Formats: sequence, C-alpha cells, structure tokens
Amino acid sequence: MKISIIGAGGLVGSCAAYALQCGGVVRELALLDVNAELAAGQALDLLHGGPSTADQVITSGGYEHIPTSDVICITAGLRRKPDESRLDLINRNVDLFLSILADVQSAGPKDDAIVLVVSNPVDILTYLAAQRLKLCPSRVIGLGTQLDTIRFRSLIAQHLKAPPTQVSAVILGEHGDSMVPIWSSATCAGLPLDKFPGWGPNVATQLFERTKGSGAEVIKRKGGAGFAVGIAIRDVIESIALDSRKILPVSSVQDGCCGIRDVALSVPTVVGRRGVVDRLEIDLWPKEMQALRRSGQVLRETVETVLKRVGR
Repeated sequence: MKISIIGAGGLVGSCAAYALQCGGVVRELALLDVNAELAAGQALDLLHGGPSTADQVITSGGYEHIPTSDVICITAGLRRKPDESRLDLINRNVDLFLSILADVQSAGPKDDAIVLVVSNPVDILTYLAAQRLKLCPSRVIGLGTQLDTIRFRSLIAQHLKAPPTQVSAVILGEHGDSMVPIWSSATCAGLPLDKFPGWGPNVATQLFERTKGSGAEVIKRKGGAGFAVGIAIRDVIESIALDSRKILPVSSVQDGCCGIRDVALSVPTVVGRRGVVDRLEIDLWPKEMQALRRSGQVLRETVETVLKRVGR
C-alpha cells in the first residue's frame, strides 16, 4: 500500500511518516510538502533508518504521487497558537485546505483511494473534503478524536499507575471544545474505573479537562504536537492497510448515527480497506448522548458559517 503525506515536511507529517515506517505495515511512503527540499530531507532521513525498520520505498515529490496512492493523508496547515481553539483556526486554514483539495482532485486520485484529513479544525475540513472531492463519502475520514482518545487513556493510566494498554476509554464528538468523554464504558483491565481506590468524580473531571487542553499544553511546552498524533495517524492507516476493521473514533460525515446528520464528527467507526465500513450506535448514558448531539449542533453552526464564506 502506498501512502502520500501532504505536509510531510512539518512536525505532524514527519512524525506520521516515522510512525508508519516503524510500524512496517505499509509498502511505500511518499512525502509531499510546499517546501520540496525539506520533504526530500525528511525522506532521506527516513531512508537511512530503513535497514533497521522495514523494507519500504520512501520517496518525496509533488502531486504526481497522488494517482498511485492508496491513502492520501493531509497534514498541512497553519499551527495552532497556545490560547487558540481549533475552531479559531478556520479562517486561517480553510483557504489553504481548499487549494490542497483542488490540487488533489486535479492530480486524479484513484477511485478507491482514501483521504485521511489531519489538518485542523479537522471536523470542518473533513466535511469540506467530503463535499469537494469526487470520492465516495465513506472514503473521506478525519483523524477526529482518535488523538484525544489515546491522550485520554494515557492520562487515566498515569493516574491509576496502570499499564496504558489496559485502559479502555473513548472520546467522541468534535476534536475540540465540545468533545465528549464516554465514562459509561471506561475500564482498566476490564474493571470499571470507580472500582479503583481514589477514583471519583473530581478525578474524572480533572483528567478530562487536562485531556481537552492537552494540545495547547504540548504547544506551550514544546511548540507543537508530533509523536502522539503520528501514532494516532498510524492507528487509522494500519487499520485501512490491513483491513483490520478496528472500531476507532474517527470523523466522517454522519447520515443518521446517534440522530446526527450532515456534519462530520467522531462516532465509533469500523475502519477498513474501504474506509468507513460501518458506524456503531452504542448505548450511552443520556447525558453523553445529549452532549454528543450538542457537539454536532456546534459543528453544524460552524459549517454553515464556512459554507457561506467559501460557497457551497
């Protein structure tokens, strides 16, 4: 499988490429960036590590790679400021994103190609990609709350002093301020979290609030997130490449799941070689379902504002 990463010269794109190289599942990585020299340097650096990772083809270049790509991963975008919400990025990022979509469409992606949107605000841009690209809607996926979910799990595990791989918890809705923690199904080693000593509502609230602010915290401390988002991207792409059909909280345009329509946000999604294979309506607490639908309403209002600006 060939993966093209648009914006691979930047922190997110290069970390995604490195995570995919270390995963060893995909066959070919093509690194694309407006700074062609930087993309070439990133590709060369990865190439040098090949003998100790996997037998892969690693190249750089431009949109000539799009027609032969199985997954087109778009990470290009302007960086979020420390005190800026993801939705505040809209006016700064939409024009850039639309120009990238136009170039992708002109290059002629394969009919069965999958576009994975990572650029922020990811839910809004995923909606635009599904609208503008001439692909089946199930083949346009946003990274959504997959990153928030692994951040969430890591912080719960840290608090419980438990192995992170034994924590199961998920965040749904917007990748942003209205994201929804699904405490009703959260466990550690298969046990409800409230069975663990010291767990309580205040702890839960503190961990979720830190999760919600994790992006800004990382930006403040090191200038931008890279490693975890690279791993989150690998989670999605490897489920596509292997047709694993993992249930992941990724963003796609909803057509009725949980009573939500005509907006892109994250629900439990079966991800495989055809992209979105299915969406699952799990039994949520009433307040979680209400919050999820409210998240959809928040995003829908923003989508309307964007569509008025750029045209439908």
